[in-house]
Amino acid sequence: MTSAMTDVIRRKIDRARPAQADGAPGADRGWRLALARAARDAMGLDLDFRSLTIARQSLAEVLEIVPDRALLALLDGPAGGLGVIMLAPSVTATFIERQTLGRLAAQAPAPRKASRIDAAMVAGVIDRALAGLDETLAEEADLAWAGGFRYASYLEDARPLALMLEDEAYRVLSAEVLLGGGGRAGQVILVLPALGRGEAQAPGPDVGEAEAPQFTAALSARVMQADCRLDAIVGRLILPLRQIMALTVGETLLLPSAALDAVSLETVEGRHIAGARLGQHRGMRALKLTEATVRPASQAPLSRAAPEGPPPELRAAG
Repeated sequence: MTSAMTDVIRRKIDRARPAQADGAPGADRGWRLALARAARDAMGLDLDFRSLTIARQSLAEVLEIVPDRALLALLDGPAGGLGVIMLAPSVTATFIERQTLGRLAAQAPAPRKASRIDAAMVAGVIDRALAGLDETLAEEADLAWAGGFRYASYLEDARPLALMLEDEAYRVLSAEVLLGGGGRAGQVILVLPALGRGEAQAPGPDVGEAEAPQFTAALSARVMQADCRLDAIVGRLILPLRQIMALTVGETLLLPSAALDAVSLETVEGRHIAGARLGQHRGMRALKLTEATVRPASQAPLSRAAPEGPPPELRAAG
């Protein structure tokens, strides 16, 4: 057999050989682990993968694979990138049933269209899975395109996707999952921009080059990781003791000085740290700092200053 004929046969074999999934094995293994752990840790639900494929598709192709009655959640990513995760009705219903009832019924509920309340209930699981994907890809090249995404909002149907997503190539992780020990099955489709907008994590320093780390720096890093509780004070109300003792269920207390744009951020000792206003971020309550001041510990805030003597109402109450 001549060398030319050998080359022709080799090329035919290469064409017949199935192509490796785009992004595998990093994103393939990472998404399997992250989604399974999120379901287990957040809800105590067993989730196994029957199959998982990774493909590169155009926006038009992405719009054609949306499952019927799927829950669609828009994802925020690095550098303004947008993605979407699609949960089949059976997957959404299983998540909701596990969270509300703590168990799965013997028969799966009838398929229905997902609601905004459903999206709010599964948003935590989605974010936990995406954060787990970041961790598993910390030293993988796939982190550049698969990392840094989080839940942003709920979409009632797929029509806005054509306007919200960029007309570019996307990496589509299409999984068929088994839930509750295999009693239920459904699709989970993760769609992320193919062009990586994030940055892969730089390799850490060689331990051999720094065998004797500075004690002060190590101690400072430990201290800065410690938790510190802060209270967001919307308003304060001072009442006579007799009125407090007479409070009943359903009674309304007026806060005359309360303002959502004038929230005080304070320590447990009452020290004012910053001013803020109340808002929302990704479906959760959040504070936006408007000013930050650090006062000496010896200077107590005026709102917590102890009066020189008991108020007249307290004296009258005995």
